[in-house]
Amino acid sequence: ERVNALGDLMVYGDLPRREPDTPRPDGWLREFDWPPTARRDLHHVVDVEDVSVMNMRLDNGVIAAYQQCHFSPDYFRNYTVIGTEGRIENFGDGPGDLVKLWNTGPSGYRSGGDAEFRVPEAKGSHGGADERIIAEFCRFVREGGATDTSPVAARMSVAAGELATRSLRAGGAPFDVPPLAPELLAYYAAGQERPAGA
Repeated sequence: ERVNALGDLMVYGDLPRREPDTPRPDGWLREFDWPPTARRDLHHVVDVEDVSVMNMRLDNGVIAAYQQCHFSPDYFRNYTVIGTEGRIENFGDGPGDLVKLWNTGPSGYRSGGDAEFRVPEAKGSHGGADERIIAEFCRFVREGGATDTSPVAARMSVAAGELATRSLRAGGAPFDVPPLAPELLAYYAAGQERPAGA
C-alpha cells in the first residue's frame, strides 16, 4: 500500500484559544458557531490539520482517496465506489438515508440511480456495529475460528493514517506501508491458530 497526502490547518489554526487548564465551554460538542471562523474558546493546542486529502494505491491495485474537512457546513460520511460494473454512493449515513446505485450507462448525470436502498435502522453506537464487533470478539475468545477482520487490517488502517499524516507534513511525499512478516500474515489468516509444534 502506498499513500501520499496534502493537508493544512487552514481555519482553526488562527482562531482564539482558551488558556491552558480552562474547562471546555458547556455544549461544546453539540453547539457550533457559524461560520467556522466565528469559533472561540478552542483548546490552547490545535495541532491537527482541519482539511486533508489522502491518495492510496492498495495492495490489490485499487486506487482510493480519502478526504476530510473539519469546517464543512454539513457533517456526514460520504462514500463513492466506482468499478467496472457501476457506481454506488450514499446520501447521508443514518437510518433511512439513501444509498444509490448506477449500473447502466453510459449517460450524463442522473440524480436518480438505477436502484436505491435505505440505510436500515440499527440499535447501538456506530450504526449498530459496536455490538456486532463485541459479539464477534466474545465468540472468538470462547470458540476461536475466523473473524471478519483481524489485527492485520487494523494495523494497515492505522499505518496508512500515520503515513498520510507524515506525508502531508512533508509536502505530499509518498510513503509505502511496510509489509508484515509472512508468518504473521499466515497466523491471522488461519484464525490465529499456531501450527503444531510452534
